[in-house]
Amino acid sequence: MSLAARLWRFLPLRRGAAPGPRLPAGTSGSRGHCGRCRFRGFEVMGNPGTFKRGLLLSALSYWGFETYQVISQAAVVHAAAKVEEILEQADYLYESGETEKLYQLLTQYKESEDAELLWRLARASRDVAQLSRTSEEEKKLLVYEALEYAKRALQKNEAHFAAHKWYAICLSDVGDYEGIKAKIANAYIIKEHFEKAIELNPKDATSIHLMGIWCYTFAEMPWYQRRIAEMLFATPPSSTYEKALGYFHRAEQVDPNFYSKNLLLLGKTYLKLHNKKLAAFWLMKAKDYPAHTEEDKQIQTEAAQLLTSFSEKN
Repeated sequence: MSLAARLWRFLPLRRGAAPGPRLPAGTSGSRGHCGRCRFRGFEVMGNPGTFKRGLLLSALSYWGFETYQVISQAAVVHAAAKVEEILEQADYLYESGETEKLYQLLTQYKESEDAELLWRLARASRDVAQLSRTSEEEKKLLVYEALEYAKRALQKNEAHFAAHKWYAICLSDVGDYEGIKAKIANAYIIKEHFEKAIELNPKDATSIHLMGIWCYTFAEMPWYQRRIAEMLFATPPSSTYEKALGYFHRAEQVDPNFYSKNLLLLGKTYLKLHNKKLAAFWLMKAKDYPAHTEEDKQIQTEAAQLLTSFSEKN
């Protein structure tokens, strides 16, 4: 159906139904006035032709307003439909492992005000930064770029779990360029956003997995970093391998085999807890995980090396 035809369906069926001009205060039919009175620009009583033209103009104005409303509503619907189409393309490229194509698609909409687009753009920027062929200079630019997109996504929608999750991830990445003091200070903020993401969506296995990584990282913090943290903060961030293990298992319960790194970290955490039998079980699962991405291949290699390492010791 043509746009004109669609608009016509929304126009008033009765052309004469347009409301006439309202009477100004003090002129509601007083008999003491002469035969020419003005009703907001329309001369009546003494000039019937002018009055008819006024009614016609009023009706046309009404139709124009109705048409404007229809066009505005159509534009909003069209914009929403376009965003949905872009998101579908983006998710398809992400699932297909087309990292660079996804980034190229989404950067066309980097000025968007849509949180759904922005957090995906943060993720895409970070994924390109993680590619082995990305130079160190480009990686740094992309890491800070990703943080800006994640920050904007959070500003646009503070109730979106993915915005909290990717803001925390990107803030963690930036810490690699800002020194140990900034990294430890940011750790509190990162934890808060991961916890908020889990609260908003308890079924998102990735957010739970990332909270596990946070715990694992601070459980294995080197002694010299721990000393710095104690000097800088009254209560430095800390955690245990048991807590990390709890989050990794919880993520696996929510979505079994969702991520090769969760399997790897289950194995590594059991190694830290000196449970070689369960460590071998999870490392074998990580080694046999189908490699869809470059990261999956790296995880397969690391899992195989760990299995070889402690089997030789036995």
